Amino acid sequence: MLDSTYSKNGSVLAASLYSIHKSNADDYGDAHMASSIETPLKEDAFELSNEEKIARIEAHFREIMDVIGLDLEDDSLKGTPRRVAKMFVNEIFSGIDPQNRPNISLFENKFQYRQMLVEKNIPLNSFCEHHFLPIQGVAHVAYIPQKHVIGLSKLNRIVEYYARRPQVQERLTMQIAQELQQVLGTKDVAVYIDARHLCVEMRGVEHSHCQTVTTEFTGKFLNENIKAEFLQAISK
Repeated sequence: MLDSTYSKNGSVLAASLYSIHKSNADDYGDAHMASSIETPLKEDAFELSNEEKIARIEAHFREIMDVIGLDLEDDSLKGTPRRVAKMFVNEIFSGIDPQNRPNISLFENKFQYRQMLVEKNIPLNSFCEHHFLPIQGVAHVAYIPQKHVIGLSKLNRIVEYYARRPQVQERLTMQIAQELQQVLGTKDVAVYIDARHLCVEMRGVEHSHCQTVTTEFTGKFLNENIKAEFLQAISK
């Protein structure tokens, strides 16, 4: 009787704890909160080859489609699991792999340029880590050079590298700013992201055309005049 009662109570407790955990996890995701500036990765995240990852994702996605009730023998659907797997590994989430970090070309600042350099309207395509739905928008970045300047296309590639992973917009903004500081050896960096979240538009509240803006200003960009100059430049 004691064992039976303990087992029953234990099951009730486990179910209760799961319910609390699920509720907290749902609340966390619906609030679009990030746990840290670093992308959460397992210690063995890179032990599998890309082909091994594709094979596993293909099998799991096939099961998802089967559970939903789709006919995987249909000509239109039979190739979908592998297409999705390749897309996840080679494209949409390619920024997870540090081997895809862009090679940065720096050049000596021979002209001693000391004003801000702005690269605006950089296309941004990412994925919400809470619902795995797209985040789409633009990024505007700026820096004030010290000893070096960066090839313009590399600013775009830095944005793309950090966007190509499951993300939270606040973290993405900070990761881009941090990378620019480290690469350029300057504290004077500004990042402004304006994006739409399909997890807001397609589920939950289902409100279209809402835009989320996040910013990160460091160094001289904390000066209100310089910040205003940057904001004016990207608004034109």
